[in-house]
Amino acid sequence: MALEVIKNFNDENQCWIIKPTGELDIYTSPNFKEILNEIIEEKRADITIDGEKLEYIDSTGLGVLISALKKLKENEHNIKIINIKANIKKLFNITGLNKVFIIKE
Repeated sequence: MALEVIKNFNDENQCWIIKPTGELDIYTSPNFKEILNEIIEEKRADITIDGEKLEYIDSTGLGVLISALKKLKENEHNIKIINIKANIKKLFNITGLNKVFIIKE
């Protein structure tokens, strides 16, 4: 399955809103990484990832998120993940990444 990504900058909250749809895996991660790098270079700000339509994420997808978070932390920004499915939340819990990322219901 492919990955589609909608990205918008929210001027009111001064943060990026990213809405991935599909699967974030070894095949789609390079494109997702490119998108994240582009928005970070365009405007360094917090990123909110709305996972409502994200069906699956694997270790390469997690790696892309960690890489982006490291870049953002250099300027004291963060990644918040919202609306994720139970299977994805379980992956964050198992890997301990629920303590690294801000995860909201």
